[in-house]
Amino acid sequence: MSSSSSSSSTSSSSSSTSPFTVKRRSLTKSAAVAAAALVLPTGSGVARAAGGGGFTLRLPAPTGPHRVGVTTLHMTDRSRRDPWQPESDRELMVSVLHPARDVHGYPVAPQMTARAAQSFQELAPLFHPELPKTGVDWAATMAHARTGAPVRTGRRPVLLYSPGGGDPRTLGTSVAEELASHGCVVVTIDHPGDATEVEFPDGSVRTTVFRGDPRTDPALFRTVIETRIADTRFVLDQLEALAAGRSELGRAMDLRRVGIYGHSAGGTAAAEAMHEDRRIKAAVNIEGFLDHPDGELFPVAKQKPDRPLLLIGSDGFSRRKELERSWSVMQGVPRRQVGNATHWVFTDYASMAPQLQETGLMSAQGRNSLIGTIAPKKSVPLVRDYLHTFFSRHLRDASGHH
Repeated sequence: MSSSSSSSSTSSSSSSTSPFTVKRRSLTKSAAVAAAALVLPTGSGVARAAGGGGFTLRLPAPTGPHRVGVTTLHMTDRSRRDPWQPESDRELMVSVLHPARDVHGYPVAPQMTARAAQSFQELAPLFHPELPKTGVDWAATMAHARTGAPVRTGRRPVLLYSPGGGDPRTLGTSVAEELASHGCVVVTIDHPGDATEVEFPDGSVRTTVFRGDPRTDPALFRTVIETRIADTRFVLDQLEALAAGRSELGRAMDLRRVGIYGHSAGGTAAAEAMHEDRRIKAAVNIEGFLDHPDGELFPVAKQKPDRPLLLIGSDGFSRRKELERSWSVMQGVPRRQVGNATHWVFTDYASMAPQLQETGLMSAQGRNSLIGTIAPKKSVPLVRDYLHTFFSRHLRDASGHH
């Protein structure tokens, strides 16, 4: 995670060397996403995390005109080895959120699966000491998207999401649902070995190799960003294969209009992925460094973007001065700033931390450290609007429609 922790990270080539990692058994490899995408059972009968009970957090509802469906896909890149687990091909889990034609009878998806929630409960407080170690039923938090709901007709812009370093894709649920409710197909990407936890279709959970902030280890940071960019490129390849098929989901994606957004390390990867991949037409970097720990700028900052890029930050980011070192060279690139806020206000913590504080499970100091003092009734719509407005402007179709 993009934690302020000063503890060193290891850039070991094997996930088994990290105390935060459980080596999962090998999975059956999928040949192509169109034929082998697997839907996880994330619908009705959501199981509780180990021990059960505890406080149930709520996520803010999307505000767009469309109801939202979600499909979870398992993808395997046979051309690439996993940098953290080099004996295996690189495997990814993604969620595809989309406008739904009908949601009646389709189960509401949980934010996290039961096994993922159990791992999150154990690991997240190691990176965010503000979070309670007990008292929250993380598996009980429900999203608003409906699992397996049929896709609404029409070809729609596609947005990719890369979460913060160490964060699972599920911590970007609220924004993803919002963008889908306004007519986009949103693909949230987990980066296994990086994310705190990723559950695979066989029920195994792979956890993070990080021991702290990846920027404390320049070699690790470079691997993190390069891996995320390669993951993004592969996901786009697979979406092209899906779009070439006859599925409803494939037909809904207009891959001439692809955008990407990411938070922290995901913001870094989003900006650089657009620079390297002409298929991506617009990008939003949410508080991600555009340089390496030694100060070397990424090519997108050296050469300046030739497609729309937006930088979004907070006024209370503890490493704002370090961030400005690379952002300051981006003359002419638009910026937005969230006031009275800190680094994780751009994630689902924006609405979750205040609930934890209200119930006494998080201190005011902890809440302010995690997201700042800004109220969710201000931060949530503000961040959503920044993204929706930007992509609506830059991913219009030939007729001028979003």
